[in-house]
Amino acid sequence: MRAIAVSTFGAEPCLVEVPKPGPATGEVRVKVEYAALNPLDWQTGDGVRDEAVPHVFPLVLGTDFAGRVDMIGSGDNTFRVGDPVFGRVTAPPLGRCGAYGEYVCVPQDSPIALVPSGLPLQVAAALPTAGSTAAQILSSTAVRSGLTLLVVGATGGVGSFLTQLAAARGTAVVAAVRGDEGRRMRALGAIATVDTASGSAALEAAVRDLYPDGVDALVDLVSTDTASFAAYTALVRDGGVAVTTRGVAAPGGIAWADFRLAPTAALLDELASAVASGELTVPIDMELPLEKAPQALVQNRAGGARGKTVFTI
Repeated sequence: MRAIAVSTFGAEPCLVEVPKPGPATGEVRVKVEYAALNPLDWQTGDGVRDEAVPHVFPLVLGTDFAGRVDMIGSGDNTFRVGDPVFGRVTAPPLGRCGAYGEYVCVPQDSPIALVPSGLPLQVAAALPTAGSTAAQILSSTAVRSGLTLLVVGATGGVGSFLTQLAAARGTAVVAAVRGDEGRRMRALGAIATVDTASGSAALEAAVRDLYPDGVDALVDLVSTDTASFAAYTALVRDGGVAVTTRGVAAPGGIAWADFRLAPTAALLDELASAVASGELTVPIDMELPLEKAPQALVQNRAGGARGKTVFTI
């Protein structure tokens, strides 16, 4: 089957032919129709999970997928052949199966769920990682109605979902954006947007104008160094909370969370239902053929994502 893989950590991803996987006991095989790009995909190719998870080469990349059940392994069955499903590839060894391939095998008790009637598969494929991350970040920050939230890196998949989910709770979201994304983020529920292209000083001044005592919560989706994260945490009021998804330590004197995703099938069901009912919009920026995945990964690594990129398999 066709797949996008790396031959060793740090190698350039490329289109390869690999054997079609067969489902083990308790697994289903899915004929993938769409896969979604996440930063974790190129980070995995770089070896970020080298020591944490067993792996094999060629290592097929990709985490989020949507397609139809093609084969069921032995054991109890949750799904039937032909079921439209979406989910995340989480079972080791890393690289045995990846969403950037024509088929993927996943345990039936992993984060995988049925696609609701009327929800396009390409939309479902864009939900698992970014949608689950946004929902679980909101739970970890305990953001409530009437509070304020600054989102740095708001224009990507996680930020777009986070803005919508927080706004639906009555939270006042300030979205830090680059360029002309202000209108889109306000349409998703942000009460204000700040262009970060002018530098951190302009962002600080704009946030202070809106909230002189600071925002109640910060979610920083982009900073990879302590200095940058500290500059944003300075905009949080005393007693507020800051969350990072990049493993950066916060300066002293602030409640801090280093977010780690713990996806579940139940949460996928909730997100898909919200999209199907029109309560949540999936921000798909580009739909590309699988062959374009290597170039798209390079572009995502450079930053500035505007929603989700989805690959047609």
